[in-house]
Amino acid sequence: MDWLLIGIIAVIIYALVAGYIKYAHLWEAHVTFYGPILALKTERVGFFDYFRRQTGFWRGYGTLGAVLVVVISILMSALLLLAVYNSMINPPSPEGIYEPQNILAIPGVNDFIPITFAVIIGFFVTLVVHEFGHAILCRVEDIKVKSTGILVAVIPIGAFVEPDEEEVENAPRSSKIRMYGAGITNNIVVALICFAAIVLLMGMATPSATPMIQGVYKDYPAGLAGISPDSVIYAVDGIRVESVTDVSDMLQKTVPGDTLTVTMLKGGATSDHTLTLQEWPEEFGNKSSGFMGVTYYSPESAELVFNNLIKSPLGPLLLLYVPINMVIEDDSLNLGILAFDVPYMEMWEVPFTGFWGVIQILFWTFWFNLAVGTFNALPFIPLDGGYIMREGVAGFFEKRNRSDLVPIVVSLISSFMIAVILLLLIIPYIFG
Repeated sequence: MDWLLIGIIAVIIYALVAGYIKYAHLWEAHVTFYGPILALKTERVGFFDYFRRQTGFWRGYGTLGAVLVVVISILMSALLLLAVYNSMINPPSPEGIYEPQNILAIPGVNDFIPITFAVIIGFFVTLVVHEFGHAILCRVEDIKVKSTGILVAVIPIGAFVEPDEEEVENAPRSSKIRMYGAGITNNIVVALICFAAIVLLMGMATPSATPMIQGVYKDYPAGLAGISPDSVIYAVDGIRVESVTDVSDMLQKTVPGDTLTVTMLKGGATSDHTLTLQEWPEEFGNKSSGFMGVTYYSPESAELVFNNLIKSPLGPLLLLYVPINMVIEDDSLNLGILAFDVPYMEMWEVPFTGFWGVIQILFWTFWFNLAVGTFNALPFIPLDGGYIMREGVAGFFEKRNRSDLVPIVVSLISSFMIAVILLLLIIPYIFG
């Protein structure tokens, strides 16, 4: 399937439909344009008033969330400063995560984020969860919500809530802080719920011992015989094998120069390959048996890595690296099954049909919520963390009758944090 052609057709159709709606002035009460982005909105937002029935709960939730946001803001700022320091000491190459298209987490543009059903669901849920957090706390704090809706640019790319700016400005400082922090809090809570669900479901999957080839060494017997990755060894010299151990036991009885016929299974079809075994490369030690030249996918290794990862206090943060590892390090962690459609899925016995689809939706919902939540906590405007920082700075200086310093300090902090991020991005291109 040619996704580029499909994308081009989708953009053309969107441009024609959006252009007609705009210039024919259709549905103006519900359609607004921000450049090429179409916003579908409604002013029927009374359902947010439902949450006013639990005002005490939501204010407590907002207060705890605001504290959480401040902690995350400090930690993220410290991590960015540490990253800049490390980059200056040992400048990375301007590739991979430092390439321009990978700066923003945009599906299909970022090399590590494909356009899949699971990615789109996770991305959209993240933005809805974030904006609804603001809307709920607006109503709990008696701030009017004027409208809500979704943003569309070929596909839905986000959600928005439009509060009454004048009422926001006149609201008590504590109310504003809770409102600004609610979106981030929702993102973190949803991310942790998805993380827990992934852990629970992965505990139901059982690794299989089937000998699936993950990699083939260049200029060694298997590669020379035309054996390809992602295929399963079905038989060796006509003898059925069911595990990596079965294959290894048979190879132990061979010497370099022996000829084997290996039957491979891929895509439901079998094929025979005749190969002449070679000596083991020196880096694998002094072995006398014949060397076929393949590596196997090990679900047991993936299970071990996953279990060790979730036991770490930084488990959720470490799981963010899975898509990057899949692309840059060729899935060296063997955890690509969480985020991508890979042949290794068949190496697991799962409890129900569609298991990996559910895992991927949970993973990308987790990934986007955690990434958006932690990034939004950074203390610079226009991020939510920046607005919380501004309210904190204002409260500090107003108590000392120096309100004149508020815009200066807020501007300095915001400028400093933006400079830190820019440094992190440009150091590889200057010194790498």
